[in-house]
Amino acid sequence: MEEQKWLVNQMLEHVSDHKRILFDQILENRTRHVTVVLENIFQPHNASAVLRSCDCFGVQDIHIIENGNKFENSEGVDMGASKWLTLHKYHQEENNTISTLQSLKKKGYKIVATTPHTKDCMIGELPVDEPFALVFGTELTGLSELAMKEADSFVRLPMYGFTESYNISVSVALSLYETTERLRKTEIDWHLTEQEKLDLKLNWVRQVIKHGAKIEKEILSRRNG
Repeated sequence: MEEQKWLVNQMLEHVSDHKRILFDQILENRTRHVTVVLENIFQPHNASAVLRSCDCFGVQDIHIIENGNKFENSEGVDMGASKWLTLHKYHQEENNTISTLQSLKKKGYKIVATTPHTKDCMIGELPVDEPFALVFGTELTGLSELAMKEADSFVRLPMYGFTESYNISVSVALSLYETTERLRKTEIDWHLTEQEKLDLKLNWVRQVIKHGAKIEKEILSRRNG
């Protein structure tokens, strides 16, 4: 960790003061207590809007299940959000839903399906005391039966009009606003660990420095003599 910290500090010398301060401020508000899972989302505009919302609400990890549909985002819509986030893509199996959700369960996440259900609750009633993964499906068909079976709980968003559902990017934004705002008002330690902050800072610095890979190589070369 000390060597990594040294490298980050060396590379930060090539970053503006404004960006250094911004990195620290954002890292203090980043969380992995909440994560977002997208099942088979394929429309670039919606996918990009989701990433933008996740970045704005401080959610670091997005898990992307690609069952037939390849996830594509539009840089013009996500405003560069994807380079600040950690995207986990799952496309190795014929159906990746079960393996993805079970993997998250093993990491301590409660699987929360965002869909109307007989045993659902409003998003404002969802407990936030333990890590949870909000799972969203496509607008056309919603979540798959496999995702529903793996879910530990179900939530729905308040709606008072004729339309049956929100656009998925709106659903994600509303869900994250409600849950992250409540989470930040609790005594729960939802912050990243110091090691996680360091890992992310190094990754971000590499991306903002022009010719970052070359500069990093030169820094390490000087240290090693």
